[in-house]
Amino acid sequence: MAIVDLSTMAINHIDAKALHSWAKRSVAELSLRRAELNQLNVFPVPDADTGSNMAHTMEAAVAEADKGGDVAEALAVGSVRGARGNSGMVLSQVLRAVADSSADSLIDSHTLVNALKLAVELVDRAIATPVEGTVVSVLKAAAVAAEEAFEHSDALVDVLRATCDEAVKALANTPSQLKVLRDAGVVDAGGAGLVILLECLLAEVTETEQREGIAIPETIFELEVVFFYRGDIDKLEAAISGLGDSLVIARASEQEANVHIHSPRAGEVIEKAFAAGAVSNLRLEVLPARGVQQEQLADASPKVFVATRDTEMAKLFASIGASLYSAGMTLGEDDIFVGKPGGLNLGDAQVVAVSSNVEAIAALSVYAPGPDAASTMAEVAGGMRVDKPSDETVGAIIACCNDLLQQGGEQLTILTSLTLDTDQLSRQLGVEVIVVNIPGLRTEIGVE
Repeated sequence: MAIVDLSTMAINHIDAKALHSWAKRSVAELSLRRAELNQLNVFPVPDADTGSNMAHTMEAAVAEADKGGDVAEALAVGSVRGARGNSGMVLSQVLRAVADSSADSLIDSHTLVNALKLAVELVDRAIATPVEGTVVSVLKAAAVAAEEAFEHSDALVDVLRATCDEAVKALANTPSQLKVLRDAGVVDAGGAGLVILLECLLAEVTETEQREGIAIPETIFELEVVFFYRGDIDKLEAAISGLGDSLVIARASEQEANVHIHSPRAGEVIEKAFAAGAVSNLRLEVLPARGVQQEQLADASPKVFVATRDTEMAKLFASIGASLYSAGMTLGEDDIFVGKPGGLNLGDAQVVAVSSNVEAIAALSVYAPGPDAASTMAEVAGGMRVDKPSDETVGAIIACCNDLLQQGGEQLTILTSLTLDTDQLSRQLGVEVIVVNIPGLRTEIGVE
């Protein structure tokens, strides 16, 4: 398969249709993560409505765009009319800036730079007393990053990637800028919503590239790993800095910090973090696929395979070192298959039989090349007790956790589509809790 240089073939703009598609994608993502954003909302008042306000504002924008006409202008008009709360107002000003900076709803890298700069001006004008550590800080960081990236490349995807990376870093820094966030152990809710919008735009641009015929030969999947850490921060940084990118360590003190990293080796990040100090409020989220060159994958060559029909689970498994098995594959004696082997032609592969996704995650998290790899993985998976709650509610999940812990246990892994407060659960249950969010998946709980 030929390798395509994306830096020379990347598209330079998106049109009105793609802009409309981005707006709809943003509504879906904000709605999906509404509860998560609401839980982050502690400033300016803890009224837990940022996610709802941003989702409603974007819905109003899309409803106006659905009527026809210039898409960018319609999104701006709809959002201003339908804006709810501070976060909705800020969002409306960002969309107004996009409309004022574009012509015929075409967005290129230069338009993006101008729109973000204008958005900063409009938001500063709209807010009587702008506060650092809020969405304002994230927006300013995004605007600066876009302008700096544009100096090196006019490809929209390049500028957007740099913008998203800096916005994520700025978001992770908000607790260090605003005491109320630091005390609550959260990042700014409005800033988190803005990052979602930017990442949705990046996803839209990437998919537009694919539709226009740019072949992406391989993909890797990463997880966003976020946690609060207590211990030797320099030791932690040295241990995980080579395991991913977008590493941000926002220090609350010399011994405490919020840690953020994007990594295709999330299992190793978590393992090293627990080995280095105390970890709490751990959150994992699957990031969009990213194209890479074949040479970058040469050293990885995963020897572990899983079978799943769930796209999000496939991304998660890939992020911790597994390849997706499909019918017709030929596996060798050095390969390891993790899953339910019934009905599959696995050849000479070693099999680690599991009956749940939680067990599969546990097995994959301890994989290390060597003659005893499969037996070690099987031992860890077999040592887990797994159950599912009676229904998809927080109360049912807690009840299920308590039932599992009656026989003892030191760590709970919860695979769920719900938004859970891991720090609160850890305190309530008296054990370490890891929550992995997978949209649309029925909750599974494993204890070890």
